[in-house]
Amino acid sequence: MPIWLQAGSWGLLAGSALVLGAAIGYFANIPDRLVAGVMAFGSGVLISALSFDLIEEAYNLGGFDATIIGIFTGSAIFTAANWFLTRSGAKHRKRSNHLQKAEKEQSENGLALAIGALVDGIPESIVIGVSMIAGGTISMVTVIAIFLSNLPEGLSSSAGMRKAGRSAKYVLGLWLGIAFTSGIAAVIGYTVFSGFSPNVIAATTAVAAGAILAMLANTMIPEAFEKVHDFTGMIMVAGFMTAFILTKMGG
Repeated sequence: MPIWLQAGSWGLLAGSALVLGAAIGYFANIPDRLVAGVMAFGSGVLISALSFDLIEEAYNLGGFDATIIGIFTGSAIFTAANWFLTRSGAKHRKRSNHLQKAEKEQSENGLALAIGALVDGIPESIVIGVSMIAGGTISMVTVIAIFLSNLPEGLSSSAGMRKAGRSAKYVLGLWLGIAFTSGIAAVIGYTVFSGFSPNVIAATTAVAAGAILAMLANTMIPEAFEKVHDFTGMIMVAGFMTAFILTKMGG
């Protein structure tokens, strides 16, 4: 199988967690605290993957300059996009409670939610493709981390969409589209950047890592803390250590 197709397949697999989580969140009556707990665990997993996989890889390829410039650029891009989405009606796109507005209250909110999901997911998927450039092999820890973080994202958002009055067709269609886009983004990450220098690849990896870290701080962790409060830190540590162990086992 061509490497670009492998990258797309891994991106689609990681993105499929959004669809799985969305189906569970929409059709099953999952308690908000459980959703938030899974969100906290997924946040810890992603932070660990960023620390011991993505940032380390960016540093090894491009040194401090590429890593620092990339991570601040990524966080700035996400922050600007998130600010725009907040003003457009997608502030609570990951919320499982009644904070999401119904379509009849704000008709453009559905589009903002879709764009918000893309903004959240594309950096993760590009990382999958970029990580395969060096040797044509995937970082399984990165895929697992993204999968575990996508699951509660789809679960939480779809539960909130259901309470906001959106149909199953709308919700599942949205997340199916995002999942396929994740696969495409992974292909782009591999094909577009495979011809660039190690410094560019390092900076790209760091940009994606910075965007993911900003996303965690702005969306996932606040959702978790709102429901599980004092237990958020402990659950995040459990997720962090799970990914850390997987990193060491894989290395």
